[in-house]
Amino acid sequence: MKNLKRLFLSIFILCSLNASSKEGMWLPMFLQQLNFAEMQAMGLELTSEDIYSINNGSLKDAIVHFGGGCTAEVISGEGLLLTNHHCGYGQIQSHSTVENDYLSNGFWAKDRSEELTNEGLNATFIKYMKEVTSDVLANEIANMPEADRREMIKSLGDSLISVEIEGTHYEAIIKPFFKGNRYFMFVTETYTDVRLVGAPPSSIGKFGSDTDNWMWPRHTGDFSIFRIYADKDNNPAEYSVDNVPYTPNKHLDISTQGVKPGDFTMIYGFPGRTDEYIPAVAVKQITQVLNPAKISIRKTALEIMDREMRASDDVRIKYASKYASVANYYKKWIGENTGIQKTQGLNRKREFEQAFMDAVNSDDSYEKYAGLLGVYDSLYTELEAIALARDYFIEIAYRGVGIVKLANNVSKFVATGDVKDLENFKKTIASHFKNYDAHTDQLLFDALFAKYETEQADSEFSPDYFSGKTYSGETVFSKSYFSSIEKLEELLNSSPKKIQKRLAKDPAFKISSSLYAHYRNIIYSDYRALEDELDRVDRAYLKAMMEVLPDYRNYYPDANSTLRLAYGQVQGVSPLDAISYGHITYLEGMMEKYVPGDYEFDLPEKLIELYDSKDFGPYADDNGMLPVCFIATNHTTGGNSGSPALNAKGELVGLNFDRAWEGTMSDINYDASRCRNIMVDARYVLFIIDKFAGAGYLLEEMTIK
Repeated sequence: MKNLKRLFLSIFILCSLNASSKEGMWLPMFLQQLNFAEMQAMGLELTSEDIYSINNGSLKDAIVHFGGGCTAEVISGEGLLLTNHHCGYGQIQSHSTVENDYLSNGFWAKDRSEELTNEGLNATFIKYMKEVTSDVLANEIANMPEADRREMIKSLGDSLISVEIEGTHYEAIIKPFFKGNRYFMFVTETYTDVRLVGAPPSSIGKFGSDTDNWMWPRHTGDFSIFRIYADKDNNPAEYSVDNVPYTPNKHLDISTQGVKPGDFTMIYGFPGRTDEYIPAVAVKQITQVLNPAKISIRKTALEIMDREMRASDDVRIKYASKYASVANYYKKWIGENTGIQKTQGLNRKREFEQAFMDAVNSDDSYEKYAGLLGVYDSLYTELEAIALARDYFIEIAYRGVGIVKLANNVSKFVATGDVKDLENFKKTIASHFKNYDAHTDQLLFDALFAKYETEQADSEFSPDYFSGKTYSGETVFSKSYFSSIEKLEELLNSSPKKIQKRLAKDPAFKISSSLYAHYRNIIYSDYRALEDELDRVDRAYLKAMMEVLPDYRNYYPDANSTLRLAYGQVQGVSPLDAISYGHITYLEGMMEKYVPGDYEFDLPEKLIELYDSKDFGPYADDNGMLPVCFIATNHTTGGNSGSPALNAKGELVGLNFDRAWEGTMSDINYDASRCRNIMVDARYVLFIIDKFAGAGYLLEEMTIK
């Protein structure tokens, strides 16, 4: 009786925690059976077939995985793609020079002949998805080593894929869901001729830059426009002057009706990664150990890059994309830690685990699950030092210091002397030095390696490099071939044997070789072994959750860069005591933030003129104000950047680009009271294209309602 009372109390606590939540990133093929009634009750006017269909054109046919890391959507019958400015940032940067600074000034093709090609950029459509769990796990046996299990799944999966796509130009991938308890195949079609059509200047596309990143209220026109090209039969093809604009099965209509509080919204896209089902001990380690270390490293790197970028336009252009990438998760991790603390996220995890254990203890048939949480405690205790060492290596040696990463690219040639390996290395040189400044990198080397040495000195996983002879930045950069393209190319004109001998003695190569070897042989091997054990426990724990507490929630799979749909409502937020934010921002708010000549809050003269004259065209709301951004309760994460915000009719009303800082913990602890996704209003996008850029010809191929 005592156990039953505790169980009832635990279930009451869980239900109260979950009552208002609209969380989840749902597989669209299961909407009808899992979500549709709730979606209709919230206002949805479509059928599930309108959202996802294999045989008929549906919304899914307008959604693409853009560049492997973002989402984009087709918005015309002629292959026009809409995505975020920050998703197209690398391409905009690659076409920019000091003389033609598209980052600062924007870019708009006057016609299709001026659209810019982008080597390596692709757009991938999902043709259909299907469950293959029983097939890929056909030969699974109890207590199978994780490495053997992965090999079994890959072998059987490769065979399934081969049969599935035989005779087509499609590709396919099989991904694990619910921590490897289920598996799904995604059949895809990838287009590789994707051209830049237009992008606003950074003063619009990145308005607010780092100060406003992850923040609400927001006034950022975070969008850019591309176009997919195909061969004459509408099939994927490498770039050719003979290619023609792609004709889609479906393109999105755009609504200028706008949004109001309570309106139903959907986000359709490719969210990257979440960990909603990790235990309390993992949340504690992330927020109290790993995140603080990474935040500190990135803060040091950002201060150096920011100072150098402000002092030089050349450095600003070269480091623009890298700086944005480093800054993005630096601020996200700060918000994540704050959000976990403010919402008592760690305690909520512990309360759930208590409810889980109460349920396990109330039924003898669940006895096999009784030790799971204890195993977690043991594994995460063992993992902490190695995970921290891994983060230091990745943040400093792999991501932080360019000369060290470049030197690693030649390690295979130095080891083998094979000319093919040398030729492969040569292919990496031009792209590296295009976005590289030796002085900035030397400053990063000195500052970050000082942190690396002092903060990891007492770790059992400290790299051997720090226990022997170390080098100052001045020594490395003055003596290394990797510090300039001129020195490196001069050496590469020598014989392969001489190149191999010289590079083996290069100080940057010695550092890189030492650090990367230590990572591969010590850090990664130990980390992978512990991750294998955690994978096994994760799989068992999530299976146990769904079995022991089946009515607690509709369980949804963690994000893994596959097509998902999230839904919610337009809604303001009150993140702090006595502070409430509305659901929408206006151009007037941009003018309030405007600081002439400022790196983050300057505005183009033409936009100011349009504001002063109130020349908003048909894009103003009923009060004559021009909307810029709005927020809703949709559950999103990285990878959802560029996802369309759709209304109840499936029309595009906005473009997802961020989350509110106070709710960035949604990757591990969604809380509907604080979690808001941020979208640029479709009316602002159309206004910038039409009134600001004078590219109204693009609107003629869109369906605007």
